[in-house]
Amino acid sequence: MRNIVLVASMVIAAAWATGASVAQEADAAPGERLFQQRCGACHQIATTRNGAGPHLQGVVGRAAGSVEGFNYSPALRDSGINWTADTLETYLTNPTAMVRGTRMVQRFNNADERVAIIAFLSNP
Repeated sequence: MRNIVLVASMVIAAAWATGASVAQEADAAPGERLFQQRCGACHQIATTRNGAGPHLQGVVGRAAGSVEGFNYSPALRDSGINWTADTLETYLTNPTAMVRGTRMVQRFNNADERVAIIAFLSNP
């Protein structure tokens, strides 16, 4: 958690110093690369096509289990979760601990990778 706060603080400080927005300052390239490597086999973001997992276009701000046409586990569909940076952080750390019965079992143990992926998913 300390790494996340440190990275976020560095991004905010750099953005403030240059007058750029946090979204502009966060380099999506590492997050995009990690997304393709770690998530791309199951999830799409460039299109709204579902694969083994639901598409993640516009995931931040969306209710969990709400993509039309995707067959979610009842546990995720009924979880009441709204995807934010914080909820994605918790979910990506250990999906089955957050939502018992979810079908996603991929964990992201590296906090820096989670931050990069979440920053990529957060940029429209």
